[in-house]
Order: sequence, then structure tokens, then C-alpha cells
Amino acid sequence: MSITLLSSPLQGFTDFRFRNAQHKYFGGIDTYFAPYIRLNGKLDIKPGYQRDLDPKNNKVPVLHPQVMTNDPDEFMFVVKYVRSLGYTELNWNLGCPYPMVTKRGMGSGLICEPAKIDAVLKKVHNESDIVVSMKMRMGYEHAEEILDVFPILDKYPIKNVAIHARIGKQLYKGGVDLDSFQKCIDASNHKLYYNGDITSVDAFNEMQERFPSIDHWMIGRALIADPFLPTMIKENSIHYPENRVELFSYFIQELFEGYASALSGKSHVLTKMTSYWEYFAQTFPDPHKTYKRIKKSKSIDAYHEAVQINLDTLEVN
Repeated sequence: MSITLLSSPLQGFTDFRFRNAQHKYFGGIDTYFAPYIRLNGKLDIKPGYQRDLDPKNNKVPVLHPQVMTNDPDEFMFVVKYVRSLGYTELNWNLGCPYPMVTKRGMGSGLICEPAKIDAVLKKVHNESDIVVSMKMRMGYEHAEEILDVFPILDKYPIKNVAIHARIGKQLYKGGVDLDSFQKCIDASNHKLYYNGDITSVDAFNEMQERFPSIDHWMIGRALIADPFLPTMIKENSIHYPENRVELFSYFIQELFEGYASALSGKSHVLTKMTSYWEYFAQTFPDPHKTYKRIKKSKSIDAYHEAVQINLDTLEVN
């Protein structure tokens, strides 16, 4: 069975700069999803969202925008905006687990409200030709919540439902619930994508063996930690390329230059790159020391020096 790999969007990380650089130097991702558009009650698209979705800024094969809302009119406003840019698919985020979102009845906090989900889907399918796909958790409080949503989804031509096999209450703690994901496979009439803890080639192979009917796999935080991972999965190889250090060096330098030209002030650039290195460090021989070197950098020169020291510790295997 051929597989399709997708990037799960992560707010603050997987913007067009990251997506373009990951595709340029590593590849392996077939479809990218942009981090969600959130309107907060105002029918206005913020400049940051505009830049991220501008086709001129995106150099990846396929990109789908995403919206997070519980309001039919907000959804339709975003539909009209992304259609004006030429996008034909809009992904609906019912997966975000953070309390500041879920307490407002959005993200995974909306999964327990099938009637509200129905109202949004009814309006968008009656009033537009946009293709709708879903990004969900299995619930917020418990994993059975999603099962009550499937009958609603069955009323509409949803393209697919990507499910992160956790509940929102977990955030990213604890393991994925594979038994509950199997219940989703058994209960849903829609095409399902799997998301959650695909952190290595071995982990992917175990998931694929567990769920042989799934052929679309979404990689989230692990794509940031190890941008080589998608190609390694497709090649079924646990070995990095011989030019691993060189490729990774080019990649992080391109990220740095992209943010240096976009953010005001050196401190903002350092903060941005430090947030990435919290993930990057996970694939280095000593993650704690690797991240600590970056975090201690208080100037651009110190940052570059720390990067070089880190790269010198990176092994090719």
C-alpha cells in the first residue's frame, strides 16, 4: 500500500518559512496544512494569516488552510477569503487542546457539541462549494465524544477526518489511545487519517501494522524535531543521509534568515529560534545540553556559536 504523509499544523511553528525550508531540504511531506485562522469574533483576516496563506509565499506541493471557529458565519467568512486566494479545501480544527481555546467551545472543546458542529457544516455545504476536511481529537473529556459526532459528519461529503488519538484534556501528555482510534475506524463511514506519536521510522511501522487500512498519516511535533523523518519513513530507513549535518545547517540558517528579516529586534529572533531548538535538540546526542547552549545565547553571535557547537556534536548514522 502506498502511503501519503501530511504535516499537522502547529501554531507558531509550521508557518510558510518552516514549510518551505522543510520541503526544500528534506521533503517527504505530500500535503501541508497551515496553522488555523482564528477570528475571535471579528470578521477580519489578520496580516499574519494573510502572509502565511499568500500563494506567492508558499513553495510546497500542496497546502490547505485551516480554520478554528464554532460560528457558521465566521466559517463562511474564512471560506470566502481562502477561495479568493485560489484554495479549494478548508480544514476545520476540532483538535486544539489548549484551555484558552477549549473553554470558549472551540478546538477539541467543540467535539461534545454535535448540534453546533451540524449547524456549521450545514451552512457551509449549503452556501459554498469549498471542500471541507476535519482535524479532530477523540474528545476533550473522554474518547467516546467523537463517536457521537460521526452520525453528523455522515450527513455531509467531508473529504476526510484526521484524528489525533488523544483527548484534549491530555494536551500532549500520556500515550495515544490506539484502542479508541480503532473504534473510530469501526464507527466512521468517512476516510480517516491517523495522527499522534509518529516519532520515528519504527514507531510509524508499528502504527501501520496496527492499522493496515490507514494510508494517510499526519506528523506533528516530530516533523519539527526531526525534519528528515518523512523521507526516512518513505524509504523505510533508520539511517540519516551522509550529508545530514550540512542539510540541517542550511535548513536552520534559512529559518534564521527568514525570521531575521520578518521580526523586529534581535531578541524576537532569538526567542523564535530558541523555541525551534527546544524541538531540534531532541534528535541530538545530549538534548539537554544542546538546548541549554541555545537558550543561554543572549546575542546573535552567541547564538551562531552555540549552533556550530551543537552541529559539531551531531552524528551521522
